[in-house]
Amino acid sequence: MSSRDLLDAALAAGARGWCVFPLVPGRKTPAIRSWEDRATSDSAAIHRLWASAARYNVGVATGRSGLVVVDLDDDLSGDSPPHSSGRSHGRDTLAALASGVGAVFPDATFTVVTPGGLHLYFRAPAGFELRNTTGKLGRLIDTRAQGGYVVAAGSIVDGRRYRVLRDSQVVELPQWLAHRLMPAPPPTATPPMQLPSPRADAYLRAILDGESRKVARAQVGSRHNALLRAAVKLGRLVAAGELAESTAHAVLEHASAQHLGVADYTEQEVRGTIDDGIAYGAQFPRRIRNL
Repeated sequence: MSSRDLLDAALAAGARGWCVFPLVPGRKTPAIRSWEDRATSDSAAIHRLWASAARYNVGVATGRSGLVVVDLDDDLSGDSPPHSSGRSHGRDTLAALASGVGAVFPDATFTVVTPGGLHLYFRAPAGFELRNTTGKLGRLIDTRAQGGYVVAAGSIVDGRRYRVLRDSQVVELPQWLAHRLMPAPPPTATPPMQLPSPRADAYLRAILDGESRKVARAQVGSRHNALLRAAVKLGRLVAAGELAESTAHAVLEHASAQHLGVADYTEQEVRGTIDDGIAYGAQFPRRIRNL
């Protein structure tokens, strides 16, 4: 594929009204900072973005584009569930979900073949604030929505090209899928205990709010360290009995939710980082009740 083909792929996505931005050549990683803010559907701006390195792959900012993309993966590892025969696929999981609610398999929409499966593109439904998910719908199914992006058709990763399988209109995400993808209510940042000092209670709230903001605002490349530092700080409070460990987990997982699926950031990585940070911080208990 020529460099002109990649520019054409970006322009084609932009012509659909999708906001695109450059990815590192041959990879899925954003090639620019603040990619979501700089993503655009304007053809002149796309020409400028691709001028410095025409072999940039193409990213589609799903939230900015009003899209929800369902990513159906192939079990390339062959790690199928017990008692299953052969390799499994997210397509099978989605088909089972559709059958369970009496719906048809929702593939009558714009569809892209990826090196590891399929991307089903849908219009984001009104009234739903959907974000990225990893495994929420089931094994081998991820979704990209607000705060996320997908690699566009025409891009090449590891020598394999993303290509359009069904070049049709993008239909609205089925309601049964939208309801399943609704995020849980955000956890309260208030710990379940009542502190004897109103001043200490306010101070603890300020700590939780501050650490949440740092995690939520972290950029690709600094997310792990930001989350780890926050978990260490809350782990010190947990060890001192100032904060319930479940609350620390809930606050940090909620703050990290918008990053899921961005540059392959996973729930497993988030939970592991929180566990590590809390365990380390527990070695240095910090009390605030004397405030």
